[in-house]
Amino acid sequence: MPSFDTVLEPNLVELRNAVDQANKEIGTRFDFKGSSAKVDLIDKSAKERELSVLADSDFQLEQVRDVLLTKLAKRSVDSRFLDFSAKPQKMGGDKLKLTVPIKSGIDSESAKKIQTLLKGSKIKVQGAIQGDAVRVSGSKRDDLQAAMALLRKEVADLPLSFDNFRD
Repeated sequence: MPSFDTVLEPNLVELRNAVDQANKEIGTRFDFKGSSAKVDLIDKSAKERELSVLADSDFQLEQVRDVLLTKLAKRSVDSRFLDFSAKPQKMGGDKLKLTVPIKSGIDSESAKKIQTLLKGSKIKVQGAIQGDAVRVSGSKRDDLQAAMALLRKEVADLPLSFDNFRD
């Protein structure tokens, strides 16, 4: 039976390259001269990663964020992987630190949303939650492609990707 996996995984190589390029630009820009502005990629575990954005003021923090988003766009990394909703933390002196979690793996609430979306459509496919992925299986390849198009259209807040396509 044909199937594919719906996953939520950023390209870590491109993400690391974008962070390195952002740091390089921050180091050469005149408006960041003498400041402690930088971006660090922190690996907490195999699945948990976060970015640490450091700056001297709110304005600089926004500038570093803009530089990072520009570099991510140039490296074709979707900015929806990053969650900028957290508030910056005050560090010693004027320094600010913003921790930005990187989304990896579909959480259970989103997986249930995907599953109910597939059930509610008239497409003859089934969705099964398997850890941090959703396996979609159906009898025809055309049904699976229609399911991919439906998920891309309806689940716009997550940068879903599809892999492990089996015929």
